[in-house]
Amino acid sequence: MEDTLIFVDDGFFGLVKKYFQKENSKPKKYLQTFRNICIKENLNLNHLYIYTAPPYQSSKPTEKEDFLMSRYQSMTKMLRRKKWITLREGRCQKIVDRNDEIAFSQKGVDALIILDIYDIKEHYPHVKKIILIASDSDFVPVIERMKQKGYEIVLYTYFERKRSSRFSTSNHLLKVASRWVKLKAIDFEDRKNKSPDGVL
Repeated sequence: MEDTLIFVDDGFFGLVKKYFQKENSKPKKYLQTFRNICIKENLNLNHLYIYTAPPYQSSKPTEKEDFLMSRYQSMTKMLRRKKWITLREGRCQKIVDRNDEIAFSQKGVDALIILDIYDIKEHYPHVKKIILIASDSDFVPVIERMKQKGYEIVLYTYFERKRSSRFSTSNHLLKVASRWVKLKAIDFEDRKNKSPDGVL
């Protein structure tokens, strides 16, 4: 069975996971999803890269901010204990628009993903197929470059073709990927089958 690496933009992935969970009120799995994808693709997961950012903390954190940070630290502590996972962190930026509405955005995450993808040959010379879970057009140049080097880049993403949807994926990104697959609710659910190496 061919080895693969999975690169996950966790900001995007987390939104999709929450969306499907709200759709049918069934809890959705996190690491299980990557096992499901590998089963679907008939691939062996050699290593999983997760890119995230800690929740925003004000100078005097609120009770909610403390709760979110505590939950984040518990999750990342669990991930760091697993040798087959690399966790990389950007930062969270608070944005206040003209109407004084607040939004939060991850910064530096895309750059970390791109750098690690470029370094694949050095660390995993035998791997030729990569799975990227993302939606951002910033990944177009690195996908083009890796395809020129003989890599197959399979994009897992999610989008809706309707107004005011929070989910959109760049058409350019879809076109440049070797192949793309739209995430489904079933991808986040338990499967009886286990990956051959049992890493997940």
